[in-house]
Amino acid sequence: MSSQYQPGLHRFAMITAVMALLPITVGALVTTMGAGMAFLDWPSSDGHNMFLYPWLQSLRQSPDKFVEHGHRLGGIVIGLVSIGLAVVFWIKESRNWARWLGVLVLALVCAQGWLGGQRVQLDLRGLAMLHGLFASWVFACIACVAVSTSKAWYEAVELKPGEGLLSAGISAVVTVVSIQLQYVLGGLLRHNGMVVHEHLGMAFIVMLVVMWNWVAAYGSEIRWLRRSATWLVFAILFQIGLGLAAFVAKYGFGEYVATQYSMFQMWSRTGHTVVGMFVWMFAVTHLLKVSRVMWVRHAGGSPNGLLSPSKLNPSDAGNSIVAPGMKTGATQ
Repeated sequence: MSSQYQPGLHRFAMITAVMALLPITVGALVTTMGAGMAFLDWPSSDGHNMFLYPWLQSLRQSPDKFVEHGHRLGGIVIGLVSIGLAVVFWIKESRNWARWLGVLVLALVCAQGWLGGQRVQLDLRGLAMLHGLFASWVFACIACVAVSTSKAWYEAVELKPGEGLLSAGISAVVTVVSIQLQYVLGGLLRHNGMVVHEHLGMAFIVMLVVMWNWVAAYGSEIRWLRRSATWLVFAILFQIGLGLAAFVAKYGFGEYVATQYSMFQMWSRTGHTVVGMFVWMFAVTHLLKVSRVMWVRHAGGSPNGLLSPSKLNPSDAGNSIVAPGMKTGATQ
């Protein structure tokens, strides 16, 4: 097994992340349409085997069942892809923690499917909210796998961060916490019609925090961190725009009267949910990147997390002494 950058593993992780967007997007549409209980049974659909349900025929007759069953099929797709990811990582990946991260993705996807099933069987709206929140964690975890297999991850050992790295780390943590809080408020609003004003006010706070994170990332003097912080800024600005559109579509504004299940309402609210997933994912992966740079800096620039020869005592640098249990070919 290679301990260097493997493009194939990175592509597989990226494909998994893209495929995860399928059930996420359709699931967001399910909530917007109020179709979470289109079927009263699970894992069957109106008594049919999930693979044998006349899905395409339901498009005209029962759009809610068409969307909900499409969500279930999307869950099967990401489940199969996750199995492939876990197997390939276990065979090809040399870093033990990365291999187990692949297994974790599979476990999280399975747990997410089980949560969705329990939401139907128990008919609990609270579980619907938890199902949506957990989906964001699964998506972020898959994205972290993609980051940890990227070429930039391995090249981080050559980075020379500035004095602002600590500030970048603090701001990254605060950003993740604030966005997670906003995500919970959004879930309460979307599923229970609560905390409208709190969600709007928190959006302003999150925007300020994300801007602070961007400034702190630039102070680190690391292009990798600057780029991810910039993507997060773009995502949050787009998300705020979609949020305003969703608010107007849901509650109306001025002379505009909100129409239940109108196309404007359907797509603005669904888009707001999906882009929220991206905002959360960008925040989590940015924190992971900052942590990677800080770890490498702490380890003295060694790819395996150990002290590089330049950090050793000069009298020991020429000696081929390897500490017990140290694997010189391993990478972090």
